[in-house]
Amino acid sequence: MSSMTVNERPVKFDLPPDTPLLWALRDAANLTGTKYGCGVGDCGACTVIVDGEALRSCLITIAEAEGRYVTTIEGLSRDRSHPVQQAMVAQQAIQCGFCTPGIVMAAAALIQRNAAPSKDEIEAAVPNLCRCGVYPRLVAAIQQAGRVAQRKERISAAPAPGISAKDAARSVPAMAAPKTP
Repeated sequence: MSSMTVNERPVKFDLPPDTPLLWALRDAANLTGTKYGCGVGDCGACTVIVDGEALRSCLITIAEAEGRYVTTIEGLSRDRSHPVQQAMVAQQAIQCGFCTPGIVMAAAALIQRNAAPSKDEIEAAVPNLCRCGVYPRLVAAIQQAGRVAQRKERISAAPAPGISAKDAARSVPAMAAPKTP
């Protein structure tokens, strides 16, 4: 049985020790925000943070994660208030959304250790693949997230989940439905 801390909660997986962390998170813990992309570590859709480091969960087994601290997209922030999540929305760096959790996790790990990354540092730390091609906006979003993390900037982006449509439109006027004549 492999034990670790996932999203600040102790977890034990009664699975073979060579089970990829990806499948333990998705199938046993029902944390489906971590996506299966390629299964060989190339795309980054399955990126999670393990002991502060962005890792491809398809490449790490639950035996290798034993005793470690794992954060998934669900554990980053319950209300989408993490600076990277807010900046991704503000910079419109999300299209289809499939790759977004992995990108957010890689970017969050980067911002944690370097809140003012250069474009080259971002490209090295977040090599995730995005079929929609949001890369230029992604760099801007991560740099903005760094400024927010340093409290040099604030973002008025998407409201927290659970807010009514009327309150959301009041909070973020661009989300208001167009007025019909």
